[in-house]
Amino acid sequence: MVTRRTDPQAGDAALQDWARTTVAAPADAAPPPRSVLAPAVRRTLELFAEEHPGGAVELRVPPFAAVQALPGTRHTRGTPPAVVETDAMTWLALVTGDLTWAEAVTDGRVRASGERSDLGDHLPLPGPRRTVRTARAGTPNTAEEAP
Repeated sequence: MVTRRTDPQAGDAALQDWARTTVAAPADAAPPPRSVLAPAVRRTLELFAEEHPGGAVELRVPPFAAVQALPGTRHTRGTPPAVVETDAMTWLALVTGDLTWAEAVTDGRVRASGERSDLGDHLPLPGPRRTVRTARAGTPNTAEEAP
């Protein structure tokens, strides 16, 4: 079970803000502020862990958060057997479908090691993807669309 630390509405609002600011931004544009990135990353990490419960893989998006997910051997101390680490912008692009797992790995934007560390079959997440599409289309996102 995932312990929620992020208010779902605040996280979804931040994800919408991220979507609107990145849709037309050039590749070399500055990322959105921490006040947008932090709740969007935390919310989507929590959703990933809820969708894929377990403790076989530790998913890290420093400096914002880390979660354990996917079924398998759970670790409790030291370095986990499988680790995936990326930056906030890459994570949000992955979870929303703006970037594929294969592209991120090829470009070196994701560091993944250990068994079960290939998240390609688990991304994007439908809820965040829908939230971003709705925000970019300029229509309000409703609570009924929540994942």
